[in-house]
Amino acid sequence: MQKLKRLIAPLSTVGLAVGLLAGAANPAASAETAAGPMQNYVVLYTANGVSDASLKSVAAAGGTVVQSYPEIGVAIVKSDRAGFGPALKARDSSVQGAASTTALGVAAGEGAAEDADAQAPVAPGTPAPGGDSLSGLQWDMDQIQAPAARALNGGSTSVVVGDIDTGLDYTHPDLAANVDFGKSVSCVGGVPNQSPSAWMDDHGHGTHTAGTIAAAKNGIGMVGVAPNVKIAGIKASTADGFFYPEAIVCSFMWAAAKGIQVTNNSYFADPYLFNCKNDPEQRAIWEAERRAIRFAQQSGTTVVAAQGNFSDDLAHPTRDVMSPDNAAPVSREITNACAVVPVEVSGVIGVTANGNKGFKSYYSSYGVGSADVVAPGGDRRLQVTPAAVNGRVLSTWPSSKPCSAALKVVEAGAVYCYLQGTSMASPHVAGIAALVVSSGVTTPGAVAARISGTADGMACPDTAMYAPFPSQSNGAPQVCQGGTGGNGFYGKGQVNALRAIGG
Repeated sequence: MQKLKRLIAPLSTVGLAVGLLAGAANPAASAETAAGPMQNYVVLYTANGVSDASLKSVAAAGGTVVQSYPEIGVAIVKSDRAGFGPALKARDSSVQGAASTTALGVAAGEGAAEDADAQAPVAPGTPAPGGDSLSGLQWDMDQIQAPAARALNGGSTSVVVGDIDTGLDYTHPDLAANVDFGKSVSCVGGVPNQSPSAWMDDHGHGTHTAGTIAAAKNGIGMVGVAPNVKIAGIKASTADGFFYPEAIVCSFMWAAAKGIQVTNNSYFADPYLFNCKNDPEQRAIWEAERRAIRFAQQSGTTVVAAQGNFSDDLAHPTRDVMSPDNAAPVSREITNACAVVPVEVSGVIGVTANGNKGFKSYYSSYGVGSADVVAPGGDRRLQVTPAAVNGRVLSTWPSSKPCSAALKVVEAGAVYCYLQGTSMASPHVAGIAALVVSSGVTTPGAVAARISGTADGMACPDTAMYAPFPSQSNGAPQVCQGGTGGNGFYGKGQVNALRAIGG
């Protein structure tokens, strides 16, 4: 359950255990015949395309193709053969890399067809003025002028936001009317499965982010940034909260195939916080995910991502003490050759978090070049105010999942929960992206330019307040570089929904 705790900001700064990976080798076993635990592999080919000969090589090396994406030259493969990756590379010169995602079997599921849906014409957005019964608790929406924006344009029903997360509680009263069942899916294990039970939220995180994006204006509970748009749950997380490469690749290829205009990404891709391009295995993971994200962007999908909750300066990484996070992590020195996925992929809108006083949240990672804008994510340490009584952000929550009594709100039988994290900041921006698309700006580059170009510029704060919260990766103090027009804490500034739609 360690990964699930990292999806939201920690309640306190805690030390991380560091260990070494160890494994027993059997020198008598043949690399191509010895059986071991079933593992998933991301296989990266040197060029786009996966040939019939390459598929035969997978079988000959002891693997089974789970899913193939010839558009980006990536295949998801499972194998229980020791040394499968090197054996496949030895057989097939077109293999650039084969990275294990560590003993994750692929569950059988209903494979959903991935026939491409063209980007549908966007119908005009319609106003959604006024509030619902819990709107008075939504300080975060007031802070970015979301109520004023949706009074002019609450979004278009022809716009779909794909929430790549832990799933979606499609029964929640504030979400049910806006769920797009035809474009929702589970990608866990790398195989699309559209059975609603497969993409039902088994944690709560995905339901929370979905509410911030698109909770309906229906008279009860809260209202999302874009209450008229549709939300597609794209489940990429295992029950333990891990977002493995095969699920990330599947999720973005699904978004591209289904004509989904915006995706929210409130996670970092496992098992490496920082994927180092000078390491063959990590490079294969990085490149496969980058290709999938780029393919989605080229297909018309705007990608929004959270910066992370480790107080890290992503522009100056020096150490990673958290990876691999599904085993004993190894403390290692890193450089700018190492990057966090998806937030550091080119073209992705990177979002830092702030609280109700407008300062960057104590836990939020940051960095010149990766932080594009800032949005409310909450801050229970430095920014508790009369409006934000516990510092956190309120949103939808599954009734079947635990939420602390002090942070839980029940309204008309529906459950809402207060959380904090860059996970909470990113969906505000995804919601604004949906409003921008609903206003007729549809290409990802133009959407990103509109969001950053209409943000309210913010100068670097006095960083003395962050002294108790150094980087969890290398212990460095938090330092803000840049000016009001652009800096590592806030990017171009705090998003402004009203200005973004031309209001």
